[in-house]
Amino acid sequence: PVVDSLHNQCLLEYDLAPICLSLPKVVGVAADDQVHNYFFCSSWTVPPLLGIAYVVLGGILPRLFQLLLDRVKGGEVLTSTRNTARSSQLQQTAIIAVTTTALIIKLSEILETNPQILHSAEANLAVMLAAAVAQWAFLDGTVAALLSATITSIGGPLSELPFVSNGFWHYLPQAGDYLPLMDLSEVPNGVESIFNFVLGENYKDLALSSITGPCYFAVTMDAIALGRWFDSLEEENR
Repeated sequence: PVVDSLHNQCLLEYDLAPICLSLPKVVGVAADDQVHNYFFCSSWTVPPLLGIAYVVLGGILPRLFQLLLDRVKGGEVLTSTRNTARSSQLQQTAIIAVTTTALIIKLSEILETNPQILHSAEANLAVMLAAAVAQWAFLDGTVAALLSATITSIGGPLSELPFVSNGFWHYLPQAGDYLPLMDLSEVPNGVESIFNFVLGENYKDLALSSITGPCYFAVTMDAIALGRWFDSLEEENR
């Protein structure tokens, strides 16, 4: 939640069980004249959601992709990396992964709030993707991790749609530039009924932010790094 809060104030507002911690008030300035600002914004719903996400992204998903790679073309074995690396090395990698993820998320906030830097959402997205891929190349480099992070960068934002439609949070108008269901046409009645039930009748108008895709990529990388470190600690204690 702390890392997520680095950019969420410029992207979205939490509507369900929000947590907003204000900056200290300036002495001598009237309350009405002070800018309403927070140094931390989140929701009580975020920690359990992140907990589930980190288990899936850091443990289940990379293992599934590694098993698939091993069967198809004998890809590099993820478990061998954990077994040969010392827990102290994996701890250092995990710390670097979390730190670089925080920097990437902060970069998204800088680009989102300063449109004059690159002048387009497409350019912002390209820079964010380059930073996320560089993080993968520096910290990991495995195909399984790349596949996990790529799938998550696409599926992660889409997984927010039920939460947006059901009032957990909503994206701000200036940030909601990605309407993934807007161009759907001739949806089968059965599928449309599911969309209406899960996402509501106005599901085509649900807006997300395109810049969150690379952020999901980076979060996957630090989830994998943390998962490897925790696995090594467990193996050492056996």
